[in-house]
Amino acid sequence: MSTAPTPKPTAIDALVARARAGDARVIAALPSGWVMFGERQFVYGYALLLPDPVVPDINSLGKPQRAQFLLDMTLVGDALLAATAALRINYAIFGNLEPALHAHIVPRYADEPPALRTQHPWAYDWSRAEVFDPRAYGDLAAALRRELARSGAR
Repeated sequence: MSTAPTPKPTAIDALVARARAGDARVIAALPSGWVMFGERQFVYGYALLLPDPVVPDINSLGKPQRAQFLLDMTLVGDALLAATAALRINYAIFGNLEPALHAHIVPRYADEPPALRTQHPWAYDWSRAEVFDPRAYGDLAAALRRELARSGAR
């Protein structure tokens, strides 16, 4: 009898475990999973949407779960637009480095450095970005929770 190998835990698995335990970066629990601030805030309000339970990719979800994940992702974007001075939101789902579904939700601002304003978010030097500080992001987290509650995402 053959058994499938146990998948190696990813950084996304660790983040979901931390979210379940009450990590300070958590903004809210949503129907599809958790939304939390990124560890490095290369732009104000950079967030991640993590599915719970963790799956390898969006194609591993059934149609209703896919729809919910994508809806939750865009509702977070709506909340960021309402709570910040963002001009637009960039969304990215890769899973190349961490082979587990997660979405990057990146607000973009008029006051970004001109050389980076129209570049993809990975053009930033993330190693030089501000490390998330829960005290500095408390007001934004509260505003995002209010916006998500208004949208019916919670």
